[in-house]
Amino acid sequence: MRRVLTIVAVPILFLAACGDAETGTPAGSDGDSPPAAEGTVCETTDATDDLLAEICDRGVLTVSTDPAYPPQSKYLPKEDKYVGFDIDVATEIANRLGVEIVWETPSWDVITAGGWNGRWDVSVGSMTPTDDRQEVLDFTQPYYYTPAVALVHEDNTAITDVTTDLDGKTIGVCGGCTYEQYLDGSLSMSGFTFDFVIDDATVKGYDTDTTALQDLALGDGDRLDAAMTSATVAQGYVDEGNPVKVVGDPLFYEPLSVAIDKSSDLDPASLVEATDTIVGEMHKDGTLTGFSEEWFGGLDLTVQQ
Repeated sequence: MRRVLTIVAVPILFLAACGDAETGTPAGSDGDSPPAAEGTVCETTDATDDLLAEICDRGVLTVSTDPAYPPQSKYLPKEDKYVGFDIDVATEIANRLGVEIVWETPSWDVITAGGWNGRWDVSVGSMTPTDDRQEVLDFTQPYYYTPAVALVHEDNTAITDVTTDLDGKTIGVCGGCTYEQYLDGSLSMSGFTFDFVIDDATVKGYDTDTTALQDLALGDGDRLDAAMTSATVAQGYVDEGNPVKVVGDPLFYEPLSVAIDKSSDLDPASLVEATDTIVGEMHKDGTLTGFSEEWFGGLDLTVQQ
């Protein structure tokens, strides 16, 4: 199921250790870009007058992220930094590019719609390269894969079989996410097939998966019967002591890739190629496996199931 899709992922040379990406003004923001580290993409590239060249000249990669999507990404206000699996992946991409990193937090529907107008360079935010998204975004090969699961309130005993018991139920999901497309039967991705086992669900969209889970945890059956998210987010929410539980087997597995805007004013082709190469190297040298095992309880989700 692993496919190489066209997208851009930009490397980040940041003053942050693994899982400790600080926010704020990067070095070189006064107009003096620090030199790229030896052997990095920016130190060796022949790119000129395109998006990769601009990033290298700027010395900074701007990445969109979600401040409330643990364990993939989470903002810690007291420390003024982001932590999580996606944060580590983005930071390592920047390191290998030879640039620093800064973060933007647009809403998910704005990211997936394309037309970023240069507000950020890449999205390292666990995005599935669906066919409709590929019309406006380029994608790298997947950097990991996650199972999609359903959750109910811990007191719910009526829903146990996801292939039958969720039919006609109200299910909360991130608006514009693949879970919404799965529930309405429109999820489509070249090279992948999906078994749509939930019929006639009432879909309630939220700004993030976490918000849907918070609504589910209230235990008000008039609001939600269930919620859908990735197994990683679900387990993290359960482990925090929230009164929800995962039911049944995964509904489907999805590949997650780095994305970049096709409508960039500057040609993104060399950035796409460089980022895809970096993702492939991170698979080969075990970097992605290490990040996965750190953030996902020892699980290696970088290999397709």
